[in-house]
Amino acid sequence: MTKEIQSDFEKQLAELSRQGRSREIVLLRDDLADFASNDYLGLARNKEIIDAARQAISKHGTGARASRLLGGGAALDRQAEEALADWLGAEAALLFATGFQANLGLLTALVQRGDVLFSDQLNHASLIDAARLAGGRCVVFAHNDCQDLEARLAGASAARRRWVVSEGVFSMDGDLAPLVEISRLCKKYDAGLLVDEAHAAGVVGPAGAGAWAAALAEGAEASVLVARTVPCGKALGAQGGFVAGSRALIEVLLTTARSFVFSTGVAPAISGALVAAIALARDADGQREALHARARELAQAVGLEAPAAAILPILVGESAAALDLAEKAQAAGFEVRAVRPPTVPAGSARLRIVLHAFNSRTEVARLAQHIGASHASQAQPKTPSRKPLVVVGTDTDIGKTVVSALFVRAAASIGEVCYWKPVQTGSDSDTETVRRLCADSGAVFKDPHYSFPLPASPHEAAEDAGAHILPGALEEDLSALQESFEGEVVVELAGGLCVPYDERETQADFLARQQPRIVLVARAGLGTLNHTLLTLEALRARKLEPLALVLVGDEHPSNSSTLRRMGGVRQVFEVPFFDPLSKEALDEWLAFSNLAGVFDA
Repeated sequence: MTKEIQSDFEKQLAELSRQGRSREIVLLRDDLADFASNDYLGLARNKEIIDAARQAISKHGTGARASRLLGGGAALDRQAEEALADWLGAEAALLFATGFQANLGLLTALVQRGDVLFSDQLNHASLIDAARLAGGRCVVFAHNDCQDLEARLAGASAARRRWVVSEGVFSMDGDLAPLVEISRLCKKYDAGLLVDEAHAAGVVGPAGAGAWAAALAEGAEASVLVARTVPCGKALGAQGGFVAGSRALIEVLLTTARSFVFSTGVAPAISGALVAAIALARDADGQREALHARARELAQAVGLEAPAAAILPILVGESAAALDLAEKAQAAGFEVRAVRPPTVPAGSARLRIVLHAFNSRTEVARLAQHIGASHASQAQPKTPSRKPLVVVGTDTDIGKTVVSALFVRAAASIGEVCYWKPVQTGSDSDTETVRRLCADSGAVFKDPHYSFPLPASPHEAAEDAGAHILPGALEEDLSALQESFEGEVVVELAGGLCVPYDERETQADFLARQQPRIVLVARAGLGTLNHTLLTLEALRARKLEPLALVLVGDEHPSNSSTLRRMGGVRQVFEVPFFDPLSKEALDEWLAFSNLAGVFDA
């Protein structure tokens, strides 16, 4: 490894540490009362399951030896698949090496070019990454918000196919997806439904068959379900991940799910353990009753609503405070872990309390006493007071950088402000331009995450540099910035709204997930009507409503009047070409224009 690469790693680690986002592996402690693991039913150390795994090793060896399409695995794989399908009431199932691979294989096989996938805002990272890699367009809808989902479904009538994907029970918040309502929307808009049962299987539903089974009992539309995934590292106490659905679906996945086709099969010990675990989980009504009873007791004791399943989040707000509470809980004898950004949104660090069938009432009472009502009273997320203000354009070279500088200076006049351009293309640094124009403002500047020498679209500039833009890395940076900086954050995007970050994702898709405040910048002169109205349409299709429209260039009264009338944006500003371009010229314009009012909107 070169010194330059080593230096880059060291800088990255230093920055992560500065942001309070560094991680380390710390094993669960057996001497503490377990309120952290996902072993909901206590099956990970069940003697019957351990014996089944041992027998599988004795008969079939330690490894699958090859991918299953090349003869790898054991007959136990098929037995586990049949047991899982029977438990969930599905025609068939397919066993993947991990739950992550199950979600990845399913979505990338089903969602094709021309399709639209609607994904809940708080879905697991495996679903988010799978959506990014799938061939269709991903649209994020507000968490458990069926009204928002319907509006987005209604706007995708031209799609080849529509898919909706949601966790059954959400891993960090512990709430149940409204699958009955979602299924009715899927039927109304001809969408296929995909449900991740990771934290629901074994815990909710008749015989523990999961969130979809519970929804069916309440009148869900059975015909819309296409597939369920069941990761096996939670209630089943093992490893791997199933996809359950029709026989036709499973046959399609056998050929097209690359995370199955090109992976070695699971170890025989895993499939042997799963056969035993599924049988035990299916008949574990007593353990489920105990688990839910302990969850109700803890929730009541700390003043929270009882969780739908086994996860009770104690929302704290700041990462440091959550880590401190977790350390104090461990010192008091409880295995409790803190969860912080980017795993959860900025400002919503929490204690993720997990209840189990084996937790005693005494342990729960002691934990409740330790947490105390004072901590539970903080159980509303401490979200950032303001979302970032993102400056986007209808095109490139239209004045976004000057407009960004104007907003930075306006924000600095009323408080603290930080400027960030996530992706810089070309040798002329927009960050340095804004820094120069705001040198006396006290503004803070964050360097771009990506800088490429070629002056081109982000994906082209990245390709020219032999690199790839990872939208997830930008999201993590923005989340950390929101958490660490208390003032206004002004973000300037590259080029026009819909330029790509990669082959599948545009800047508009990135914004759809973030749902920030938006300022749209457009040319004042010829050609602006079409570009601006189309860009507004693209923003609104993603539930992004601009707070302001800024027209840059020589005055064009007709265009300005038309856009004020037809654009529907609350505030419209007209910015001239500044000659010379100086902070004095910006301040002179600001003296007669209330940009600061945009921050209060």
